[in-house]
Amino acid sequence: MALGHRIKLALAAIAATALLTAAPVTAQHYSDGFKFLQAVDKGDIETVKDLINKNSTVIDARDVSDGHTALHTATKRRDSVWLRYLLTLDANPNLPDKQGVTPLMLASQLGYVEGIAILASKGAKVDIANDAGETPLILAVHRRDIPMLRILLAGGADPTRTDNSGRSARDYAKLEGVGQALEEFDKSAKSKTKKSGQTYGPSF
Repeated sequence: MALGHRIKLALAAIAATALLTAAPVTAQHYSDGFKFLQAVDKGDIETVKDLINKNSTVIDARDVSDGHTALHTATKRRDSVWLRYLLTLDANPNLPDKQGVTPLMLASQLGYVEGIAILASKGAKVDIANDAGETPLILAVHRRDIPMLRILLAGGADPTRTDNSGRSARDYAKLEGVGQALEEFDKSAKSKTKKSGQTYGPSF
């Protein structure tokens, strides 16, 4: 086979590979999901409404590059108005991005307490961990953020759930000397005990 012909074949193969690689991105550029995510990013409410009316499933569209959803976008910019709006449209608050970060975890990383409260009130799971096994409650302890910690506990967060190192929020509170966090954990435990009607010690 002539050298020139082999070069042409090699170039054709490279071009075909490039087209296949670009296909998902190109497809997203023309999809309703991509348009929806763009509209949320721009705060274009009219386009969002039109796309939802056309196809309600776009509410949970995920970006092909990093997996973020519209809720991630609203959380990242600390936009409580858009966060509430998307949740009223039944956006799933528990969809993670490609790094395993849910909107509530993102809100915890940002210290966005109002966002945590909004997401938790709409069914966001408060104990979903990131890739390191850290729960939002563990992050709250690291940040020494008691208001955030209280909201998470009220939402049912478990202070004994451990990360990948085997340490829990309670463990970190002891290690880092966050005494107020320990007090909140004890209050939460007592409150749960009272609600469940459990008693300790002998009964007559």
